[in-house]
Amino acid sequence: MNSFLYWLYDGYLLIEQFMASGGILLWWIAALTLLMWGLLVERFMYFNGDLKGDVKHVVNRWDNLSEQKSWQAHQVRDALISQIKMKINSNLNFIKTLVMLAPLLGLLGTVTGMIDVFNILAVTGGGDAKSMAGGVSKATLPTMAGMVAALSGVFGQTYINKIATLQNDRLKDQLSVDH
Repeated sequence: MNSFLYWLYDGYLLIEQFMASGGILLWWIAALTLLMWGLLVERFMYFNGDLKGDVKHVVNRWDNLSEQKSWQAHQVRDALISQIKMKINSNLNFIKTLVMLAPLLGLLGTVTGMIDVFNILAVTGGGDAKSMAGGVSKATLPTMAGMVAALSGVFGQTYINKIATLQNDRLKDQLSVDH
């Protein structure tokens, strides 16, 4: 048990050192990534869980209508489809925004890191390579982290959007219209 705690503590120290070398924006990128993946997991769990019950409830409501040919019945069908579509598409635009925001935060980290490098150059005249390396680290690590977050989010978002589109199409098929 003690070796596990040491291993865990060493891992924590490595992460803390990595985050410190990349500056405050790495924490923002980490928080953004956690939020993005939390929302992606939530959507995946909804599609594999509660969605089936929601669709079943809507199909039952449609099937229990006394008639399904009138204009009013078609409006009820459209409203039922719209209800489920809203649930299916919940947070998809927010996830897309987070995916797009990740590389921008990385770029902001690049800019702030380079400002540190230029500041060190101005103060020392370029003779302190060790201090400049810290600024370069603050410039490159957020860029890398932002790109990794965005790439992982693109794959997750693409998969979730494909499932959402498929579920929206299936719902229309399940609410058959008697012509």
